[in-house]
Amino acid sequence: MKKIHYYGKSDIGLYREKNEDIFLVEPDAGFCLVADGMGGAAAGELASRFFAESALMAFLGYENPSKQKAMENIQKTFRLANEKILDHVVRNSFHERMGCTAELIVFFDGGFVLGHIGDSRTYRVREGLLKQLTKDHSLVQDQIDHGVLTPEEARDHSLKNVILRAVGVEENLALDLIKGKIYPGDLFLLCSDGLTDMIDDDLIRRV
Repeated sequence: MKKIHYYGKSDIGLYREKNEDIFLVEPDAGFCLVADGMGGAAAGELASRFFAESALMAFLGYENPSKQKAMENIQKTFRLANEKILDHVVRNSFHERMGCTAELIVFFDGGFVLGHIGDSRTYRVREGLLKQLTKDHSLVQDQIDHGVLTPEEARDHSLKNVILRAVGVEENLALDLIKGKIYPGDLFLLCSDGLTDMIDDDLIRRV
């Protein structure tokens, strides 16, 4: 297994009183995640915590990492989190709009598997080139795909925060699974829209 260095940081930003994002780094299990909660009355913070707890549960006793096992544990994490949030909402109707976007990447010998849902993102930097590995599940991204908006117009659009998929919103969870190889010098960045709303991809690459 290649040696991988992990680092995580969270910041409340300029406009919010409470941070509903969460990150988790588990080097021994070879995974890390970012979840961005949504919903009022502390619901978003709780939703993102449910996701992190689900990952710890799914990866309990995780040994001999492989692509297949990584995929299974990612799917299990998202399924557990989805069930936890939906069950919580049934018992606490005042949290009915809670949920979270999420990125969960798992490394194994020579490769990675990434689970993605929502408008949080995962980037990779390889030989100085930045590549967004995920596609936002958002209204403005859908309009970009259909030629209604340009990426420049979408960046400041009034509906840019409307997401089309999230954990905990409905029973059938449409999860993106992305697989790839890792090479020496690769950098991976998992982040919420709190970062990408503030700075563009070029600045991310230069940083």
